[in-house]
Amino acid sequence: MTRSQNRRALAAGALALSGALALSACGSSDSDDDAANSGKTHVVKTAMGDVKVPVAPKRVVVLDTAELDSAITLGVKPVGATHVETSKGFPSYLPKDEVSGIKDVGEMLNPNMEAIAALDPDVILTSKIRHGAKYDQLKEIAPTVMTENTGHPWKENFQVHADALGKKAEAKKIVSAYDAHAKKVTTAVGGPAKAKATEVNVVRFVEGADIRIYGEQTYIATILKDVGLGRAPISAKAKDGFSYDVSPEKIDLADTDVIFQATYGDPKKAKQTQTTGSSLWKNMKAVKSGNVHTVEDELWIQGIGYTAANKILDEMQADLTKK
Repeated sequence: MTRSQNRRALAAGALALSGALALSACGSSDSDDDAANSGKTHVVKTAMGDVKVPVAPKRVVVLDTAELDSAITLGVKPVGATHVETSKGFPSYLPKDEVSGIKDVGEMLNPNMEAIAALDPDVILTSKIRHGAKYDQLKEIAPTVMTENTGHPWKENFQVHADALGKKAEAKKIVSAYDAHAKKVTTAVGGPAKAKATEVNVVRFVEGADIRIYGEQTYIATILKDVGLGRAPISAKAKDGFSYDVSPEKIDLADTDVIFQATYGDPKKAKQTQTTGSSLWKNMKAVKSGNVHTVEDELWIQGIGYTAANKILDEMQADLTKK
């Protein structure tokens, strides 16, 4: 059974365990792969081992926001992508013309396998932490390139995505431009010494969870570090480097020189309305000095990529240089 036959079978709804086992047993040869992809292939090192992918894939499906950002940044419009739970579409920070026409293949944590298969992709991009349990199903549809994690290792992941998409030369230029951009922001906020002396916290109000004060092992922390901004001591106490979670009654633990705040989901259900209306919040140093900046969650937290990072740098510079 060739890979194209596998795709048709999956598209028809043959996703039961017995069907998946049958598809796996059929397999596909190297010549089948090349014929299906109509071109040469190369090997990409992934979290699931070496994976053979087309040298220049044309039909790409991405299953998370980081992979979507990478593809768009590299000039590749995916044929399919997932959406996050609270969103009705793709991140609004991405240019509309570049996401227009992309097929929504379901919610990020539960992608629709039949919809993916129906798109007849020649490569799928995602991460093990998101979809490792679905790897066997995904690889039957198309070569699946998984990074180990998402978020903090976004720069390393971008290189894997670039390799998988045949865009390594473009990636080099993108990284160079971003590094130059970060240095310009450092200069704009007063230089390395002033940047380091400015302690920053990123606070996220999350529907159905405690308030998160982001730590050092996060996507947004890498951008703060690239600019050379200081971090408040509380960020070093984050569990696994990710976040230090607090209730509204302990929000003063987030106080520092500057706070960037984002909200995921309904503000009331995320306790954002309750918290920012409290006297505890209003008495915080950053609030009193006018250095609390509300930012878009889907850009600052969900974006995870160079297109998002460059937009964050622009907003960061504007917020930190306000008179």
